[in-house]
Amino acid sequence: MKLNDAIIRIKNLRLRTYIGINDDEIKNKQDVVINVKIQYDAGQATNSDQMEDALNYKTITKAIIKLVEDNRFFLLEKLTADVLDIAAEHPWVRFAEVEVDKPHALRFSDSVSLCLSCHKG
Repeated sequence: MKLNDAIIRIKNLRLRTYIGINDDEIKNKQDVVINVKIQYDAGQATNSDQMEDALNYKTITKAIIKLVEDNRFFLLEKLTADVLDIAAEHPWVRFAEVEVDKPHALRFSDSVSLCLSCHKG
């Protein structure tokens, strides 16, 4: 049996950042919840059992944390696009999808979220 397509899911990564355009959003960090889906060809990793043949989700997660916590964003679209760039960066990635939730962004709502994805050759 040959296994090729692997999907890595980073679920509910809870971080804090400056996100928004209102005065209180500019002055105070807010919670964001990030979900990432990455599809790549894991055929070599499933055969070799060697880390260098696999996509390192820990490295990807650390880069996302650094991006989110060290920057300021006006728009959820920009934050989500920047996280997607990190998720899709490795040449083995075939597809990536990122959803960023901004809890309590609207009254009477649990959260507002934005989802972006990309397909690579």
